[in-house]
Amino acid sequence: MLAPPAFAVDHAVVFVYHRFGEPQYPSTNTPVEAFKAQLDYLAAHGFHVWSLPRLVRTLQAGRSVPDKTVALSVDDAFRSVYENAWPLLRAHHFPVTVFVSTQAVDRHYPAYMTWSQMRTMQLQGATFADHTVTHPHPLERKPGEGEEAWEKRLRTEVLDAQERIHRELGPKTNTDPKLFAYPYGEYNPALARMVNALGFVAFAQASGALGEPLDPRALPRFPIDTHFDALDMFARRAVSRPMPLSSVAPWSPVVQGGHNPPRLRLVLARPLRGLACFRSDGRRMQPTPASATHVVLRAPSALPAGRSLYTCTAPAPGGGYFWYTHPWFHVP
Repeated sequence: MLAPPAFAVDHAVVFVYHRFGEPQYPSTNTPVEAFKAQLDYLAAHGFHVWSLPRLVRTLQAGRSVPDKTVALSVDDAFRSVYENAWPLLRAHHFPVTVFVSTQAVDRHYPAYMTWSQMRTMQLQGATFADHTVTHPHPLERKPGEGEEAWEKRLRTEVLDAQERIHRELGPKTNTDPKLFAYPYGEYNPALARMVNALGFVAFAQASGALGEPLDPRALPRFPIDTHFDALDMFARRAVSRPMPLSSVAPWSPVVQGGHNPPRLRLVLARPLRGLACFRSDGRRMQPTPASATHVVLRAPSALPAGRSLYTCTAPAPGGGYFWYTHPWFHVP
């Protein structure tokens, strides 16, 4: 088992889950036994488990966090959060933030939590945040929908969900700061600007640690599911550090029609030994051209429709890894 090394206190790690103990959904499920082992690991190895609002407030203010600080988040508000995950979290006195898609709750879909269950969790230390009303694929357009209509629809999704959360859980819920998670982790520059202009700090689902400078448009989180629930893998991510980057181009994750496979240019703040980069399928990518601080990545073939990733890691001093993941969204 990887022992957590001692690092400076200018970074933290956020994990995102969806379902617990629902094996019929392997792409979003975490087995209860695996989740318990992860929580036990955090408790046994001296991690500080903070609420996500507290972590964001602290980093936004430029203040330090304790060494080995993590936050736990869950998207969608499935019932298994309340039934299977929350009792384990309470046993450790660990906070969690649940991003709520409100329509499924309002329609009393049996797979989702109720507002009453959320109020119970809230009284016991959980926090709740915005995940839109209907959980749409944000980058998909309705037939005949132009840019202005698309943006108006997504704006309504965000604001109406926040209003419902306020009405059910109290007007001070999800206000300090206002947090938002992109459905399916999907975003583009226009949506990111809009969400940011509405005062939200937004989270994606691209793996990596939080660190300065904190980009409120699309903060990273490590996704956990059946494919990524092994304890050694979890431990490695828990002590990861943000890749020291001076710039990323393009910032946009959208694959443009005539530029597939997309080209990504990373400028490192300092040279790193052992830098390795990979595609979503785990195949290694060779940076070309490359220098001590400039990395240019381009997949050897076109990315498929949907979501893809370029991920780079490098060993960090004292153990663990620097980590950066760039998501790509190809909407034909």
